[in-house]
Amino acid sequence: MDTFNKVKKILLENLACAEEDINLESNLMDDLGADSLDIVELSLALEDEFGITVADEDFEKLTTVGAIVEYIEQA
Repeated sequence: MDTFNKVKKILLENLACAEEDINLESNLMDDLGADSLDIVELSLALEDEFGITVADEDFEKLTTVGAIVEYIEQA
């Protein structure tokens, strides 16, 4: 499973959004309805899934699905 699909699966498990709403340009808060607590939970879920550590100041910059995928692939 590629990075985007893994991220998409985590988003579907953690957010009340529809699968068709998730694409690389989707904004976590504006398009997918994430709030600040959701963002923290997503960060933890991504760290667990990919075995990485995401610094809080980095995650604040990851506002789109595409930015998250790119960050993970570079980690």
